[in-house]
Amino acid sequence: MSDTCPDANYVQLEIFPSRLLKPETAQNLLNGIADLEGIVRLFVHGPRLPQTVPYGPATGMPVNHPGNTVIEVVGQAIELAVYVGSIRMEVVDVDVKEQVREVCENVLSVPFEFREGNFIPRRQTVSDYAKRGPGADPMMIGMTDPKGKLKDQPVCILRPDDME
Repeated sequence: MSDTCPDANYVQLEIFPSRLLKPETAQNLLNGIADLEGIVRLFVHGPRLPQTVPYGPATGMPVNHPGNTVIEVVGQAIELAVYVGSIRMEVVDVDVKEQVREVCENVLSVPFEFREGNFIPRRQTVSDYAKRGPGADPMMIGMTDPKGKLKDQPVCILRPDDME
């Protein structure tokens, strides 16, 4: 497999609200975080929202669920496929960490845990290798949804002009 991520000195954070976030709250929080300088990469984590009824008399019919909505983050429309249960990210340094905490305190009305640790893999996993091959972009390591289909585009890049 590949080597470790070249910029492995980033600080990894997890925002873990005490409740699942509504799409509007998730949109406000993600927009507040995206406005900060120093966010390297970020992803939302939570239980998957079904798109179609898996079994029973209505098998194959679309699910009309209020969480299945499109939110707008940094001017880009993103279709939520999960209930936002936590947000994991890499930031440049501790100063950005404190700015992220301030955004969370301003936006979230529920208690939340703010953790620092290792939440995103720093080396290529088997799922990364299977989805993207041996020459995968180091910024995409750990961003693979093991249950996602290749046609689904499980990764949304918000600032492609900032990437090298």
